[in-house]
Amino acid sequence: MSKFLKGTLILVMASLITRILGFINRIVIARFIGEEGVGLFMMALPTLFLVVNITQLGLPVAISKYVAEADARGDEKKIKKILVVSLSITITLSMIFTPAMLLLAPVLSETLFTDARTLWPLMAIAPIVPIVAASSVLRGYFQGKQNMKPFAYSQVIEQVARITFIAVLTKTFLPYGLEYAAAGAMLASIIGELVSLAYLMTTFKIKKHFTFRKNFFSMAKSGKSTFHELMGIAIPTTGSRIIGSIAWFFEPIVVAQSLAAAGVSTAMATRQYGELTGYALPLLFLPSFVTASLATALVPAVSEAKSLGNFQIVERRLQQTLRVTFITGSLAIVTLFVLAEPILQAMYGSSHAAIFVKFLAPFFILFYCQMPLQSMLQALNLAKAAMINSLIGAVLKIAIIWFLASKPEFGIMGAAVGIAAGTILVTFLHFSTLLKVIPFSFTFRPYFYPVCSALLSGWCGNYAYKTLLIGYGSVSRLLLSIMAIAIVFFILSVLTGVIGQKELKRIPFVGRFFGRFGFK
Repeated sequence: MSKFLKGTLILVMASLITRILGFINRIVIARFIGEEGVGLFMMALPTLFLVVNITQLGLPVAISKYVAEADARGDEKKIKKILVVSLSITITLSMIFTPAMLLLAPVLSETLFTDARTLWPLMAIAPIVPIVAASSVLRGYFQGKQNMKPFAYSQVIEQVARITFIAVLTKTFLPYGLEYAAAGAMLASIIGELVSLAYLMTTFKIKKHFTFRKNFFSMAKSGKSTFHELMGIAIPTTGSRIIGSIAWFFEPIVVAQSLAAAGVSTAMATRQYGELTGYALPLLFLPSFVTASLATALVPAVSEAKSLGNFQIVERRLQQTLRVTFITGSLAIVTLFVLAEPILQAMYGSSHAAIFVKFLAPFFILFYCQMPLQSMLQALNLAKAAMINSLIGAVLKIAIIWFLASKPEFGIMGAAVGIAAGTILVTFLHFSTLLKVIPFSFTFRPYFYPVCSALLSGWCGNYAYKTLLIGYGSVSRLLLSIMAIAIVFFILSVLTGVIGQKELKRIPFVGRFFGRFGFK
């Protein structure tokens, strides 16, 4: 098995565990502080990602790319210099943005957000900045080495630590008010990041083959060429992320102001935004753990292939990624669309956000494609094009939200329309950019058959839930319906050849069973 596939499988398993644990976090938060408290938490969260992305400066992708290329040449000295320069940059930036966050939090809560209770969640963000800055460098190093285990394990450890502290902190601070409980949830995230960083540092100390304590500063001063190389990828990459983060930062502000213009009260606007971004979107993001893992593994794999001039492998990686995305994405969106109400009710005790899930689900198969496409652009030195594509999509999204959410007939649904429009545009722009630089042979069957199989499976699952399983308890009924969708989809995928003989052989017991009947 290649390093790319092995690394991807490790990341897929870790991401699945992480997403499940992440949902447990969200369920705990929702149960303790309700929709309004989740709204406060989600209003502050975009600010966290904006500050983190500015501090990271897109270095994880750049580190991953250049470490992979240096490792392919066996240049350990270059790897060492990459780490030294990267750490110098992130430490400097975190020293700037940590106090800046503390000073700007009161201004942000009082002027930009319509709800002044966001102050304490915003204040709680500041300590996470230097922690994330250091951990991002180490994660980029391990990804460049195509050793995905430390990165994968750190994600799981982070979520376990969050779960350990999130219930305690939200329950402790809840008597003082929802804003303090939301701040407690943010502090749990900081503790999770800190534990994750401690694990990465320990692993790095064990795995590294060099020391740089004595000449750290001299290497940082002599690393001018390395600095320029890193910035060549990092600045456009962080540009894409900052554009997304800025759009996400302004999103709750624009939504709140637009809903206020439409006559929606502050408390109701906070609650509706919490339903959209705290309940519906995390559920839609959950299936992306597969393509997010592919996106992480693609950067070093494609960078290595590019450095060797092997564009045939680059195309094969793209074909594999899109095929896996359509298989997993089709199944996921149909399941979420058909069973939106019972899934939300089982998880959060409320199904108010089902309308957002049903509306956005069909568009999210493009979102699942977007992440690996962007990683390929970055690996092929097209990070600047990816940044421009993201900018265009972000402008469209915010413009649509501002225009539609301020109209009473649309309200919060205007925000959902804006998210869908931005997703469609950015994905197609990324794909069209890739087609200009790498060969791509499009075949209809690998993309059409999974969609058809998913639609038929969804119909079977809906029939089972509403008719065949009507006498079962709510949770049992939901789980059996999801199983029915998955089983029907798997059988149809085997019959249509979407899942072939090679894939079946890799699944224990299943391959032998279907092989007896001659399925390919």
